[in-house]
Amino acid sequence: MACRLKILLSPALLIFLISISTGCRQEEKEPLRIAVTKASANYVNWLKKGDSSLIIINMYPMQLDSALAGLEKCSGLLVTGGEDVQPGYYGKAQEKNLCTEMDPRRDTLEMALIRKALERKMPVLGICRGEQILNVTFGGTLIVDIPFHFEHMPRIHHVVHQCQDYRQCFHTVNIFPNTLLRKIAGCDHATVTTNHHQAVEQLAPGLAANARSDDGLTEGIEWESPGGKSFLLGVQWHPERMDTSDCLSGSLLKEFIRQSELYRNKK
Repeated sequence: MACRLKILLSPALLIFLISISTGCRQEEKEPLRIAVTKASANYVNWLKKGDSSLIIINMYPMQLDSALAGLEKCSGLLVTGGEDVQPGYYGKAQEKNLCTEMDPRRDTLEMALIRKALERKMPVLGICRGEQILNVTFGGTLIVDIPFHFEHMPRIHHVVHQCQDYRQCFHTVNIFPNTLLRKIAGCDHATVTTNHHQAVEQLAPGLAANARSDDGLTEGIEWESPGGKSFLLGVQWHPERMDTSDCLSGSLLKEFIRQSELYRNKK
């Protein structure tokens, strides 16, 4: 008959082992939650390249109150590209005919989310329209239509910012020295994927440009005086459509996730 070895644990030792096991489980962190104002496959896939365990919360389908409540459970806000911002928000209602598709509900939702995120000192990254509505939220203005804006203005450098096939639209971005963007990207210029007919015109109080295209349009914004403020960055190009090995794609993603982790750890 086979012998069975019985291991008897004293109650004290058993409690000790259970406490160690429980402690280890408590140290395991929940996946990072990122709020996205209007999610698409491109944005989700880009974020997941930075951290495959991310939980992405799409705010767009939610009612405003639910979205604001949901934001409190997140550690970062990504404001994505899309429709034109209503020009009435920045004093150009008379130029509404120059706009294409608009989404008034989205404007209201995103401005409220931006304000709440920054009240909570949550990291915010804006892409394309996201950069534009960041500027509008804080009192800046937009060029309603770039081709119309430049129609009667001489330009030394002609830059195409929007093409029929957005996958084939590229131009150079020049990054200013001594800016947050320059520190993150580690490069002073690069080629980006672009697709927009609007752009930042007058910067909102408290914001500063950190990059321009060759024709002088603002391509990136950040805090003018960042001391004591949370992470804030807006870019006009589309890093989510670029290879993450590029200095103006992967480096932005990595820093946004890093800042979101720092925020979570302080909560």
